[in-house]
Formats: sequence, structure tokens, C-alpha cells
Amino acid sequence: MRQRRPSHTDAYQLILDAIDVGVFKPGDRLVESDLADRFGVSRTPIREALQRLETQSLLERDGRSLIVAALNHNQMAELYVVRRELEGLAAKLAAQHATDEEIRVLGEMVSADDALIDDPNALARANKRFHHQLHLASHNRYLVQQLDLVHRTMALMATTSLAVEGRGEIAQAEHRAIVDAIQSRDVDAADAALKEHISVAFMTRLKQDAVTRGQGG
Repeated sequence: MRQRRPSHTDAYQLILDAIDVGVFKPGDRLVESDLADRFGVSRTPIREALQRLETQSLLERDGRSLIVAALNHNQMAELYVVRRELEGLAAKLAAQHATDEEIRVLGEMVSADDALIDDPNALARANKRFHHQLHLASHNRYLVQQLDLVHRTMALMATTSLAVEGRGEIAQAEHRAIVDAIQSRDVDAADAALKEHISVAFMTRLKQDAVTRGQGG
């Protein structure tokens, strides 16, 4: 059976996934021919994928080259403002519309993630899975689409706030409070718990960046 060649959509997803998991970091130059060789895709879908990623501001121009974008302070602040509101809405809708099974899965995810507290990178991946599962529990496809875009842009931050000492335990407690509010079908409490979770994550990242700047990084 002849193997299917990756499509234009596949090329886009392959590059996006590589950025998301940190294979390509902010400032890295993406070369069309290198990407085609790496992923076994012809240059045409790679070119179109790069153009799409540039349109979404995930890539930016550095002379004639395309590099993975980096977020400055203002862009990061703007992103967290939007994320806080959209995530809060997702929690409210989940409190209204999530099935009992979906809520049970969220609770099980939090419990399982407790074992990852000492591994910030693994916990960061689990954190993404938890939030995506919560988005799906909102049962609003348009909100899920917008949150997917926000979380893709979050990949432009080179480090995770979960790497800060003590943040893992706090984040897990925050996740547990979010699930408890959703399980109680308390719309306002779910909204408040999720927004507080994002606010604390933002403050943690601000402190993290301040330390990096202070070290000349």
C-alpha cells in the first residue's frame, strides 16, 4: 500500500507541534528546505504552512528569514488578559454543560498529575491536557477554537511558569478548586477559580521574567 504524503494541513501541524513542545524555540530560524527534509514533506506545503504561521504571528521576519516569534512584555500581558477571560467563560460553561463523566475525568486528571509535581516539563504538558479537556467540557466549539489559538501563542514563551519552585503544588490545588466548583455546578465559583488560577500564573511569570532580566538573560 502506498504511503500517503503529508498534506498542507499536516505540514502546518507538524511545525506547530514542534514549536509547542519546544523543538523550535523563540528566535530559532526556520528554513524551508531544512523543514522539508526533516518532516519528509515537499517544499510547497512547508512554504504555505510558514506563511500561515506568519499570518497568525507565530513566526516573524528577521530580514529575509522567518524566525519563531517571541512575546515582549506588553504582548504577554495582553495574552494573559484574553486568556483569563476566555478560560473563565469556559469554566462557567463547563459548570453548566459538562457531563458527569467529563467532570469525573477532570478530577482524575488532577489526581494523576500530582505525581508530576517534581517534573515541570511533564507537568506543563499535563497542564495543557487538563485545560484542553476543560475547554471541551464547555461544549462551545467557537470558544474552544479561540482558546486553541491562545494556547498556541503561549508556546512562544520559552519557559513554563510551572518551573518556579512551589508553583506546581499551587497550580494543582488551583486545578482541584476549579473542578470542585464545576462539580458543584457553581457557575460563579468556577469562573472565579479559573480566573484566579490564570492571574497567579501571570504573576508567577512576571516574577520569573524579572529574575531573568536581573541576571542579564
